[in-house]
Amino acid sequence: MAYVAIRGGADAIKGSSCLMDAMRAMGDSAPLELDQIERQMPLLHSKVLSEGSLYHPRLASLALKQSLGDSLEAAFFLRAYRSTKPRLGETAPHDTRNMRVVRRVSAAFKDIPGGQMLGATPDYLHRLFRFELMDEGAERFDEIARDWLGNRPVTDTPLIFPKVLDSLRDEGLLTPLAQDDTAPFDITREPLIFPVPRSAQLATMARGETGGLLALAYSNMRGYGDVHPTVGELRVGYVPVMVPHPVTGKPMEAGEVLVTECEIVAMFEKSDDGAPVFTLGYGACFGHNEVKAIAMSVLDRAISVAKEKGRIANPSEDPEFVLLHVDGIESMGFCTHYKMPHYVTFQSDMDRLRAARGKAEEAADAPR
Repeated sequence: MAYVAIRGGADAIKGSSCLMDAMRAMGDSAPLELDQIERQMPLLHSKVLSEGSLYHPRLASLALKQSLGDSLEAAFFLRAYRSTKPRLGETAPHDTRNMRVVRRVSAAFKDIPGGQMLGATPDYLHRLFRFELMDEGAERFDEIARDWLGNRPVTDTPLIFPKVLDSLRDEGLLTPLAQDDTAPFDITREPLIFPVPRSAQLATMARGETGGLLALAYSNMRGYGDVHPTVGELRVGYVPVMVPHPVTGKPMEAGEVLVTECEIVAMFEKSDDGAPVFTLGYGACFGHNEVKAIAMSVLDRAISVAKEKGRIANPSEDPEFVLLHVDGIESMGFCTHYKMPHYVTFQSDMDRLRAARGKAEEAADAPR
């Protein structure tokens, strides 16, 4: 079998694209609306927002629809679209103390300022099928909404809460916040040349793939590392986006973004004055994605541990290993490129293998 030129590739590719559309259209179901994707699959939608690194909820829904639900492909659509847009300005740092909270819990304390706020979560449910969802209709949706809105007690629960870990800082039990006036590392414009600052680490993980971050963080938590975290505070909510006013230059609120933020407390270390203090790991990402934020905070702390000790004992403590392997779009692209034609290179491999086998046979037949 020799290498031959391939013809008709354009027609085959066009047919493959048409079949993708046909897969959506065949059957009796109605076309998915973008609002349905955002409202009824919010956690998948948030995953794409975060990994696509572009906060555009409607385009995230379109990406999921166009990719037939493949979250990595959907994130790729968002990332590619973002690369075509000009940068018009920069926001001020987001202050998550001003987050309009929809969920807020702490595993470190039972009673926290403002109280625990469970919000919507499957954490306390049995993983059992609810077969009644198979036959839901519009009337059932209306009934669920009426029951929830009609039975909610009238409370004066605040929407903005203080940070749980501030009390530990006030008592001197937690590492003080570092003052860093350097500009954040821009991973969209600068290559990762190691060592990189912590801002580059956090930015890379913030758009990393949830499963990749989870796998590395899990390896650290289960023994290939020293981070055994306690969630000091996990919060989900809407953070105001502040931009300078075009005329006055004063900060003004241009909108808000849904964010998940996690602060973990890890084992104590010596502070600068020699007194032992708890250490902190931090994670934050677009959308409602608690697993990603927790995994990110574990890896943030793991990388810091290695830096403080001056040695890397495990893969999850190596910033180069972690940061170069958690981007889902890059890793997915590298993996799927193996499906593309490699005819010429494989033909070369076969030629070399045949030559090697021929030499081996000649050597075997040679008189001894």
